[in-house]
Amino acid sequence: MKTLIFFLASCLFSTITFSQNADSANFYYNKGLKAQTDGLFAIAAKDFETAVDFNPAFTEAYIANGETNLSMRAISKAQANFSKAFQLQPDNAEVIRHLTTLYFDNHQYQKAVEFAEKCKDWDTAQRVSGMSFYHLEDYRKAEKYLTGYLNKSNSDAEVFYTLAQTYIELENEKAAIDAMEKAVGLNAGRSAWLYELGTMYYSQNDFKKALAYFDLAAQNGYNKTNAFYENYGFAQLYSGDTEAGIQTLNIILQRKPSNKELLNNMAHAMYDTQKYKDALDYFTRILDLDPKDAVTLYMAGMTFQKLGQKEKGQKICDHAIEMDPSLAKYRQKNQMPMGL
Repeated sequence: MKTLIFFLASCLFSTITFSQNADSANFYYNKGLKAQTDGLFAIAAKDFETAVDFNPAFTEAYIANGETNLSMRAISKAQANFSKAFQLQPDNAEVIRHLTTLYFDNHQYQKAVEFAEKCKDWDTAQRVSGMSFYHLEDYRKAEKYLTGYLNKSNSDAEVFYTLAQTYIELENEKAAIDAMEKAVGLNAGRSAWLYELGTMYYSQNDFKKALAYFDLAAQNGYNKTNAFYENYGFAQLYSGDTEAGIQTLNIILQRKPSNKELLNNMAHAMYDTQKYKDALDYFTRILDLDPKDAVTLYMAGMTFQKLGQKEKGQKICDHAIEMDPSLAKYRQKNQMPMGL
């Protein structure tokens, strides 16, 4: 009899305690919601934490606290709260969306894809999957999800940019340029994107369009580094504006007068565009820096021949072959060193 009375008393005490805890949890939850509405996020977070102390299965309090943490940019705490809410309600669409975004923002791309696949009727899930697969270097899947997202929302510059990078990895340069055009069309002020599009056109030998985008990049504040001047200068050269190209490239040579690689590139560019006198000048400057450069000496000899001084050019080529016998194969095959 005493045992039964003790059992009933225990049950009654547990019921009363549970009811009190539930009341306390709701009290602090509602208090937190008021503080959250008033913008008092630190106070709201404390109230929500107290609410789940009283009721560890209070899903709504975890969600509210997660959103409060996001407002305070306390990302790790927000993720912890939403993760707890997900454990309690694994089908909660709001929680899944939050976790999908958080995993992506925290560069946890595999988890982002996993949670994006749980999303239903949320177009952004395709965006997250596509961007995540790009970072995971699965470019075929990235293309699939990014294009799927853009079929529904074609005003996202960042996605077009990522799609352009994806096509570059897939070695589809035409599609890359098309996507990049759309990206800069939606966000024309991104100087780095404009410059990158210019380099894409440069690689396609469309030097006039390359110059146009290099100019736009500069107008929008792109830093004119030596690399910028080099690409710009060679685009000028290959588009036929030799004088301007040399003037641009000389900016780099004034900064780095012994830059043998640049001098060599300029010499070959002059040779390619049949500006043989200018080519000879640059080959000579290279030989002043390195008299033992047999390849450059051979090219100087070829340039003399192009200028009509055949005998002198042949003697110089012969001397270069004496210095480096491997150059003889270019004469035998009527080729230039370095594929020229």
